Amino acid sequence: MSRKFLETDSPTWVAQGLISEEQRQKLLARYPADAGAVGLLPLLGSGLVGLSVLSVVAANWQGLPPALRLSLLLGFLVGAYAAGSYFLRRGNFGLGYGLIGLGLMGFGASIILTSQLYQLVGYDASGLLAWVVAGVALSWLYGSRQLLSLTIVIGAGVQTYCVEALGSFSYATALLVAGGVGILWWRRPNPLMGSLLATGLLWQAALLVAALHAKITWFFIPAMLVYAAGDWQREPAAGRAIQNPSLAAAYLFTLGLAVFGETESYAGELRAPVLPYLVALAAVLAISVAGKLRQQRRASLPDWLLLLPGFYLPGGLPLAVATLVVLYLHAGSVLARAQQPGQSEQLTLGTVLFVVATMVAYFKLTWGFLDQSLFFLLGGVLLLGLSWYLRRRNKVVISEQ
Repeated sequence: MSRKFLETDSPTWVAQGLISEEQRQKLLARYPADAGAVGLLPLLGSGLVGLSVLSVVAANWQGLPPALRLSLLLGFLVGAYAAGSYFLRRGNFGLGYGLIGLGLMGFGASIILTSQLYQLVGYDASGLLAWVVAGVALSWLYGSRQLLSLTIVIGAGVQTYCVEALGSFSYATALLVAGGVGILWWRRPNPLMGSLLATGLLWQAALLVAALHAKITWFFIPAMLVYAAGDWQREPAAGRAIQNPSLAAAYLFTLGLAVFGETESYAGELRAPVLPYLVALAAVLAISVAGKLRQQRRASLPDWLLLLPGFYLPGGLPLAVATLVVLYLHAGSVLARAQQPGQSEQLTLGTVLFVVATMVAYFKLTWGFLDQSLFFLLGGVLLLGLSWYLRRRNKVVISEQ
């Protein structure tokens, strides 16, 4: 639950007699307005200090004796972890976790610098993998969201190095992020961490597709597995948060298909083998639907409209029309969901999606053979009709409160 949500909805709860004004004030006190920003300051501060120290040491690294180099690395690690533990014992959790995170960054730098010191040529990611293991271990040990965030970023960086520099995908790194960090988030769900975790996992999935030189559409199998996990999460806000990056990726893909799908060569680059792809997608869909039914979230089933494999249609007008129909149906489902209690924020999103679909439809299908005056006339009628509907719906919602 967020401070903004409480400030917006809690007066209505008081008016309806659900809670008293005193209880409302107690709830607001539990969510300070600046808690999120203050919580990020130690993490950002430790990152800047770490980069500053590393840049100074790196500039003079080659001129230092080997024994002094090792002493500096060891002293930096021990000092950061000791100082972090000290402040944690004194109850200064922000600074304490920031220093522990600084030590974690120093651990990764120590791995790289030690390899250079002894001229250890790495043909695998075993050294950097230890960095990810350390991040997961510290996240479990302290249960800190700052350390969890840092571990997700470290995992993404290590995986990028593996794919770009070594030409291979580190499955161990992906499993550590998905399993180690994912399980910890599942036990202590948080919307912000859910979105960050999902983004990190989607980055891992994109690198896997690139490393295997597979069709782009295979990306959506692991991406929608992340989405399906959100269907099984008991906390609705946290579950939706971990789903949003996957939905954003699916929407952008469908939008790109509507804009560029008329080119047959473009569509051909997307077509994975039909049977394996559809079987895998159906399996993920079954997991998602089972979670929705268990958690009573049937209203979000239309999200899967974005995953309809329309790219198997011939390129050109059939593919463009089919994709636009999907975009309109999805926008309509979001607007319909906005009519349910507690889903009013979907109204703005649905309106934006409807307008985007309309713009794409006009420029792709009507601009070439409709007179421009008719173009603007039809567009104005559609937008006026949508405005009338939204105003009418707003009056109904206000009258029901």
